[in-house]
Amino acid sequence: MRVKITLRCSECKQRNYNTMKNKKNDPDRLEMRKYCKFCRKHTIHNETK
Repeated sequence: MRVKITLRCSECKQRNYNTMKNKKNDPDRLEMRKYCKFCRKHTIHNETK
């Protein structure tokens, strides 16, 4: 049930991280605070396809 997802920075729109998530536990789109090397700060990263 685990699927591969990509996380995208909400400010610069760069795709920075690849990760896995469990669709059964997290049916909605993930949102995490992670470091963006392009913005050089911690920003909110959203799940993309």
